[in-house]
Amino acid sequence: MRKVSLRLASSFRNRVIIIFLILILIPFLLFANYASVKAVEGISDTNTKMTMSYLQQARKSFQIYLNSLNEQVNEVIGNKKVQELLSDETLNEYEEEMFAGNMLTVLHQSATDVDAFRLKVYPTKPSMYPSYMRSIDESVSVGEQYWFRHSLDNVSPTWYLTMPERGKYGKPLLTYVKRFTGLYDSKVRGMISADLSEDYLKRYFSPSDQLNNQKLLLINELGIVHYDSTSNEWTGKEFPSDTFIESMSGDSGSESIEINGQTYLATYVKMANQPWSLVSLTPLQELTGTIDQINRILGVFLVIYVLCCLSVVFYITAYYTQPIAHLVRIMRRLETDNLRYLVPWSPRKDEVGWLYRGVGSLVQRIEGLVKEAAQAERNKKALEFQVLSHQINPHFLYNTLESIRWKAENHGRSDISEMVSSLGNLLRLSLNQGKEITTLRREIEQVKAYVSIEQARMGKTVRIFYSVDESVTELPFLRLLLQPLVENAIQHSVRGDFDKGKMMITAHRDGNDILIEVADNGKGIPQSVLSQLEEGELSDKPIHKSGGVGLRNVNERLKLYFGDAYKLKIETGPEIGTTITLRHPILKEGEKPELAGAG
Repeated sequence: MRKVSLRLASSFRNRVIIIFLILILIPFLLFANYASVKAVEGISDTNTKMTMSYLQQARKSFQIYLNSLNEQVNEVIGNKKVQELLSDETLNEYEEEMFAGNMLTVLHQSATDVDAFRLKVYPTKPSMYPSYMRSIDESVSVGEQYWFRHSLDNVSPTWYLTMPERGKYGKPLLTYVKRFTGLYDSKVRGMISADLSEDYLKRYFSPSDQLNNQKLLLINELGIVHYDSTSNEWTGKEFPSDTFIESMSGDSGSESIEINGQTYLATYVKMANQPWSLVSLTPLQELTGTIDQINRILGVFLVIYVLCCLSVVFYITAYYTQPIAHLVRIMRRLETDNLRYLVPWSPRKDEVGWLYRGVGSLVQRIEGLVKEAAQAERNKKALEFQVLSHQINPHFLYNTLESIRWKAENHGRSDISEMVSSLGNLLRLSLNQGKEITTLRREIEQVKAYVSIEQARMGKTVRIFYSVDESVTELPFLRLLLQPLVENAIQHSVRGDFDKGKMMITAHRDGNDILIEVADNGKGIPQSVLSQLEEGELSDKPIHKSGGVGLRNVNERLKLYFGDAYKLKIETGPEIGTTITLRHPILKEGEKPELAGAG
């Protein structure tokens, strides 16, 4: 028994632990995860909006600078001295040296007007100007390089990235190159280039000091980084995420990307009329650092909370499960032992004590109920004997009526014979062998028997017409529904004027229902009676003699068995008579109707 007790305690404890997990721990974890995700989303959205605003402002400022730079370069191109120096090719060494001196002078004078790190002018054939090319730190073979030939063939300005070389400038340069022609002809005079160093680009692309490791990048359409705000770490290299480059289809956008095992929030805007996109990379760790600290604190709190919950569970097990297990053992013994000697009791004043005392009271109450049940069984048998001793056999009543009919015929009283025969049929059809379900045909026969008795009683002919579809006559039908309606019609229609009063009974199938109408041409049913009928508050006082009670009973039985949708529908008035519509569901063979809402 002790093993059973321990097993019950363990089972109860396990259930309590599961309840704690389901009701408290799991919702807590779900809420914490949901709050963390939403916090990260909110911070990311806010950072995206701020970064997007900054990039758009930087794009606007940089575009203004580039437009200004283009105008400044055009000023140099329009310089008459530059045009004159490049109008003719030099023929000898002296002329070439003169060209170099004059061009350097012009460039020196123009450099102060151009907002760039360095300004250079290239003749179309650099090999013919060795002195000049050495003066601007360029090789005479520069004319064979790809960027030179490509720019010379393009009307539109081009941009090139120059990486550091030994003996030259130690940082990357972004070079703006533009081919130009004569002022008054379309002959190509040369090319002009403006170098932008890192210091110039920093004026427009500097990350916020509030976020560590944030990068601002200038990337061309091929994914090559032309500027990196973090000491040109990626300058001249391909951007590490090809999928991000492929996704940059719109004018601007933002998404999370993975680079070298670290997650970044990447935001970009494209520059109009320029081959670049401005990209901001913010490490997600920098944005969510505080949330991670909160999550760690929540983890510690969760561990403490679980330990506290387990302590509570063990306390409940020791203080409540053991007494309940003992009570269970007593209740199992009550199934076989004498109730009187196993009444549980506990001195405790809490709920467990109440449970013990409640079970004790229940045991005593059960003992009393057992005695009452035994006495009730004895009383029931006595009542059944009394009912059987006073029961009237319906066959005896039918045989008696048949004898009365036979004697009436022998004495030539055919009217009495017919009346008794109709009464016998009415009684037989009404009792229906104690069954609640009959057929529509038997209901119609019952109506005819009742009408025959009424004609014999009143000595008048009742004009009633039947229009019944043969397909519904054998369908199951709740008994004693039509006779009260016909009785009501006779009371308030035919009885007032046998010569003019008439009734009509129609029946046909309507979907899954049998639709029956009982119509007469009388004066109609009073509105007060109809109101009481609709409110279900009809008293036992007859309406048009016994017709009102019959209407009430039929209406209540229909609602009771089939619901409010099948209650009687009555159209009545002094000029139109009365039409009562009865709708009865088509029941399957052998199906018994249940009370509406049962079960």
